Amino acid sequence: MPNQPLTLLSIVIPARDEEGCVASTIEHLHLELQLRGVPHEIVVIDDGSTDRTWTILQEEQKKIPELKPIKNPGPHGFGRAITRGLDAMTGDAVVIMMADESDDCRDVVRYWEKLNEGFDCVFGSRFVKGGGTIDYPRFKLLMNRLANLFVRLLFNHGLNDTTNAFKAYRKTVIDGIRPILSPHFNITVELPLKAIVREYTWTILPITWRNRRHGVAKLKLKEMGSRPPRSRVRENVVKAPSSAFSFQLFSMSACSPAFPQS
Repeated sequence: MPNQPLTLLSIVIPARDEEGCVASTIEHLHLELQLRGVPHEIVVIDDGSTDRTWTILQEEQKKIPELKPIKNPGPHGFGRAITRGLDAMTGDAVVIMMADESDDCRDVVRYWEKLNEGFDCVFGSRFVKGGGTIDYPRFKLLMNRLANLFVRLLFNHGLNDTTNAFKAYRKTVIDGIRPILSPHFNITVELPLKAIVREYTWTILPITWRNRRHGVAKLKLKEMGSRPPRSRVRENVVKAPSSAFSFQLFSMSACSPAFPQS
């Protein structure tokens, strides 16, 4: 593969009212990356927290220079926070992960290694051999599998965990799929589908996921159904002409209801 070796990994973490876990998430991630020799920066976006999240981030920055806390003054939203982090990152690769320690920091290292093999994107799956979940609520699991089956049938791709936010991209991919339209959790569908439709190279890695042990989940189904103006969708032209039909389907899925992320 022709891609150049990577020099810096950015980890983008949106956080809202995560005072109970954001410090341990950052510390465990930084330690794992440091031990494995991965050059990195950790970009945490405080998306309108009303608890001590921002204060904790400032305290952690004093101990971890690689940490770059950012405040999103508004409008708020999971997708907007991630976009803010993607705009601020300085690495040539990025991993998007959650602030609640549901994602395994050891998988971040595996993402980095796989990107350095030349892939443009690395998509984790909890539902392939070697992957797994811990304490996944049954109803959420059912909704997740139905949503992912719908996306998989709609786009006819081999990814069975599209709605999971925990994925890795080269910066060239992020630049190539702009503008990013999704304000909320629908960004978890927009990013990988655009990358696939625009024919970037990708691979799947088995990952593990653990239900949060602190705080409350932020996903709201009504946010997944937010509708970007169709005029803005049309502006986001696919580079490859052969992908035109698939992109029209993406426009439909971006405006359809409820894709449970986790």
